[in-house]
Amino acid sequence: MDIFAALRESHERQRQYADALIETQGASEERQRLYRQLRAELAAHETAEERYFYVPLMQHDAGMDLSRHAIAEHHQMDEMVEALDDTDMSSSHWLIRARELRDKVHHHLKEEEQRFFQMAGKILTDQQKQQLAGRYLSDFDQELERHQ
Repeated sequence: MDIFAALRESHERQRQYADALIETQGASEERQRLYRQLRAELAAHETAEERYFYVPLMQHDAGMDLSRHAIAEHHQMDEMVEALDDTDMSSSHWLIRARELRDKVHHHLKEEEQRFFQMAGKILTDQQKQQLAGRYLSDFDQELERHQ
């Protein structure tokens, strides 16, 4: 498995959790469970991804701007999660914020897969792609456990 396949696995879970979350009602157990899953998945993914995808890319001039953009979007999603944490889950405002987060997650993942992965594929060697995948997956698992 290379770094792109490893990242795509988490991307797919993020999409599924975000899409399912906005279909929930009130402060139901299902909404609470899905939100915890999405929040943990986002936090673990962004931490491991920044360490084992974006930091290595930033060592190359060609990877600097896109990496900074992606990290800035991670920060925006963190702020959206914090806003959700501070909003009553049973309120309509919570659902509006959850939809905004879902839209941001979809935008970010699409941009990564369609733009960043192509650029990174040209920068990273095949050996780096394999090594980074292993490091990413190990770190992701530790971070996910920490955030659950």
